[in-house]
Amino acid sequence: QVQLAESGGGLVQAGGSLRLSCTASGGTFSNYAMGWFRQTPGKEREFVAHIRGRGHGGTTHYRDSVKGRFTISRDNAKNTVYLQMNSLESGDTAVYYCAAGTGMILSSIRTPAQYSYWGQGTQVTVSS
Repeated sequence: QVQLAESGGGLVQAGGSLRLSCTASGGTFSNYAMGWFRQTPGKEREFVAHIRGRGHGGTTHYRDSVKGRFTISRDNAKNTVYLQMNSLESGDTAVYYCAAGTGMILSSIRTPAQYSYWGQGTQVTVSS
């Protein structure tokens, strides 16, 4: 069983930056692919970014609207995945969740149901 805990959310002005962290416990972190998703009230959880696990070179993928602004990275020694968010926009306001999974094919990484473990979420609010 893997437990995930996010931190780093908060209130920031448009154009500002935040770094989210997600620390894992209870499993072999390097084996897991990690994803960041976000959700706003009344909407489905949406994919933000993904980083692959051991054996896949840590390759990354992003939703189009955050490419060039967000960067996902991982530190396997610290069991932590990060989401660096720059040039934040009001449309980035959401609860952000990290997720962990294994055995995903590339075409499925944007699907929440493919991830087995989820954190509790951290609120990011961007004021315009």
